[in-house]
Amino acid sequence: MAENEYRAEVVYAGDEFFIGTTPSGHAQTIDTKGDRRAAPTPMEMLLVSVAGCTAADVISILKKKRQDVTDYRVEVTGVRADEHPRKYVSFRVHHIVHGRGVSEKAVADAIQLSDEKYCSVAATVRPTAEITTTYEVIEVE
Repeated sequence: MAENEYRAEVVYAGDEFFIGTTPSGHAQTIDTKGDRRAAPTPMEMLLVSVAGCTAADVISILKKKRQDVTDYRVEVTGVRADEHPRKYVSFRVHHIVHGRGVSEKAVADAIQLSDEKYCSVAATVRPTAEITTTYEVIEVE
C-alpha cells in the first residue's frame, strides 16, 4: 500500500448492522435499518466528519494564537437532495466559541484557514455541496 493510501473495512454484522474499522483500527457500529437508530448511519457520520475536521483545525489555531477558549462547539446541518442518491447539497457549519477576551478576528481567521487550507473533509465534499460557515463568540467571566 502506498504511503498516502488509507484502508478501512466494513463488515456486515446482520440485521442491517455493519461494523466499520478505520485505518487507525477503531471500530464503529453502523445502522442502516430505517428508524431503528441504534447506531449512526454513514450520512450521519459524514456530518460529524465535516464538523470534527474543522473543529480540530479551529481549536488548534486558536490555541496557537493564545486565545483563552473555555468551551467550543461546532453545530452542523446538512441538506440532502430529495432524489436518490440523496446526497448532501449543502452544509451549514456554526462555530460557538466561549472564552475570556477571545478575538473575533482570531476566530474568523481560524475558520477561514480551516475552510480554505486545512480541512480535508470540507475539501472533499465542497465540489458537490455548498458549505456556509458562521460563528459566535461568547464572553465568559
